[in-house]
Amino acid sequence: MGEYAFLSDEWTAEARKVQAEFGERAPRPPVEMRMNLVVKEVPFGEGCIDAHLDTSAGEVVLEIGHLEAPDLTVTVDYETAKAILVDQNPQAGMQAFMAGRIKIEGDMSKLLAMQTGPVDPVHAEIVGRIRSFTA
Repeated sequence: MGEYAFLSDEWTAEARKVQAEFGERAPRPPVEMRMNLVVKEVPFGEGCIDAHLDTSAGEVVLEIGHLEAPDLTVTVDYETAKAILVDQNPQAGMQAFMAGRIKIEGDMSKLLAMQTGPVDPVHAEIVGRIRSFTA
């Protein structure tokens, strides 16, 4: 049962704990990518959050704030970002992209490469833990 809104300060702190707990057991991402996220229509705060996803150190890091010199920037609404990143629903992302609700600037090939390959069981466990505290 969810406790924290996706990307809230509390959610981010819990996600960091899960990441630290799994440490080296976490699977390596399939590609190095530095992606800035602009998440719109956030149901708390100022309505927009700047975040980033960085795999350049061999692990998936999702944090608040933008990176300098990203490979790409994705602008997406809150519900779609949550569906893609927490629910791991690629169809939601594809539908939003086809409907023009996702804007991508930069190297889209890196984003596509992140979606290849079989699901790792440890990755599935990490995602399950994150879902457990996401409202």
